[in-house]
Amino acid sequence: MSIATNPIRNPESGSARVMTKRAWWLVLLNVLLPGSAQVLAGSRRVGRFGLRCTFTLIGLVVVVGLAYLFWPEFVLTAFTNSIGLWVAAAVLVFYGIVWVVLTLDTLRLVRLVKAGPGARPLIAGFATVIMVVIAGTAGYGAYVAATASDFLSSVFVAGPTVPPVDGRYNIMLLGGDAGADRSGLRPDSITVASIDATTGQVTMIGLPRNLAYVPFVADSPLAAVYPNGYGYHDTCRVDACMLNSIYTEVELKSPDMYPKAIDAGSEPGIEGMRDAAEGITGLTIQYYGLIDMQGFSELIDALGGVDINVTERVPVHTDDTFTTVLFWFEPGMQHMDGYHALWYARSRHGTSDYSRMERQHQLQEAILAQASPANVLAKFESVASAGSQVVKTDIPQSMLGYFVTLAAKTKTHPINTVELTPANNVDPENPDYTVIRSLIDAALTPATATPTP
Repeated sequence: MSIATNPIRNPESGSARVMTKRAWWLVLLNVLLPGSAQVLAGSRRVGRFGLRCTFTLIGLVVVVGLAYLFWPEFVLTAFTNSIGLWVAAAVLVFYGIVWVVLTLDTLRLVRLVKAGPGARPLIAGFATVIMVVIAGTAGYGAYVAATASDFLSSVFVAGPTVPPVDGRYNIMLLGGDAGADRSGLRPDSITVASIDATTGQVTMIGLPRNLAYVPFVADSPLAAVYPNGYGYHDTCRVDACMLNSIYTEVELKSPDMYPKAIDAGSEPGIEGMRDAAEGITGLTIQYYGLIDMQGFSELIDALGGVDINVTERVPVHTDDTFTTVLFWFEPGMQHMDGYHALWYARSRHGTSDYSRMERQHQLQEAILAQASPANVLAKFESVASAGSQVVKTDIPQSMLGYFVTLAAKTKTHPINTVELTPANNVDPENPDYTVIRSLIDAALTPATATPTP
């Protein structure tokens, strides 16, 4: 067919049937292979540019897909890095603009006025809807990538990766509870999450806030001050001599004990708590995560609430004498917003501190279950905004890809728990740390089958 008789480039413009058919072909080609409509019916220079962009994008998708198939941790590391996310945002914005330009140019090339009257709104509407959907998706993807980059930069520090110790990563999780009636923050929820670096199996070790005579690792500056354990003979310098007051004492009285804490993305009080957690458990704590309970409700609301199975009646009191009950949490499955979930985790009146620990761990597991990738993505802006105000950690961005990969394995296992409470023969006010470490060792050491004779 000669160029002169080519029905795409030189159509019979007097025939509405031919022009309608040509219009549909150009619009579909623009959808399937952006740039091809211009090569066939418009500026070949623009078309070749569009095709190069299209094939480059296809190539990138194929390369990333293959890389994820064989090296998922590498891809996840790239896309959980603030620089990688900004690059992704820029690519999405660029292709969104290219798509809009090519679609508008395609609509110019179809010559709608020459098409059949009934087909004109259908052709224009189809092209416009596809343009808005694809360009809008690219724009939203760029927005999410940019927001994620800002979130990662505000929460996670820059630093090198570290290897597991004895095949495990141990992360200290602190639930901070600051208030007007307190001097500084006091972590009321202290947990060590010990993760098997191969299988992803997680064991949550609950440390009671009122644990006494806490030992410290030998090289800790606190070990020199409290060689017999924290609070031995009531020698601590704050109003309580128990585990959760270590943060307050170090932060307010002796921040000079940990001069490098701030530069490492931590705080002196957190480092004091880390030394205590290592002394209690006998584990090396590579990282910490501090969650501000005051902002916790915002994160839960951002996730759309959480589902909690309440096992016993829990009261919420409105006064210091605990005589007026504002409301009760009744037994049964309940969907809680942030306000009620926070009260459920905090309430200690009418129940023991150990029951409170169990409820806080229950809430942590409920949030992990609610924070599915689809749910987080759908509510990303509010989740990221709440998360950046709630979470503080020293986990480096360089480790995020690895931990995301490990988390996928974690979801295939039940979470083991070790509560250092009287139910496990641990008296927090007079603890035997040899017994405590044996409990932890037993939980972290996989059971072996008895050999068959």
